[in-house]
Amino acid sequence: MLLQQYGINYIEIYSEIMKQSRNTIARKEITKLIHESGVALSHAELQGLLDGLCDRVTTYRVLERLMDEGIIHKVVDIDGTIKYAECHTCTTEIHHHDHLHFSCEQCKTVTCVEDVEPKIKLPVSYKVHKINLTVSGICPNCQ
Repeated sequence: MLLQQYGINYIEIYSEIMKQSRNTIARKEITKLIHESGVALSHAELQGLLDGLCDRVTTYRVLERLMDEGIIHKVVDIDGTIKYAECHTCTTEIHHHDHLHFSCEQCKTVTCVEDVEPKIKLPVSYKVHKINLTVSGICPNCQ
């Protein structure tokens, strides 16, 4: 009550504290796995690699937090599976993924291809917010 008397909203303060990144063991391990993988990983793949470190709900929460912080981004592969890949130039304020993703039809890996920037030309009346471009084929490892 004393905080309210001085015009301090404890709910806002608590919300801000909770928004700050908590560096849990699960967060550290998920970040490490995505960083070291070299390819995008699905929730199921991460759960398998975590080997019981945390439950599936915790994994989803950590992935959401990492996306909000600009550390990872979401990729939908050619089969519709959601995968997560490391961001290289994103921040909490600006997420831009104007690169393409390559989905291998044989090994099912999804790789960010950074050195190719697709150009999409839309009519003037359209405003683009996000681009999700996935190319399907056979990766160099499977050829």
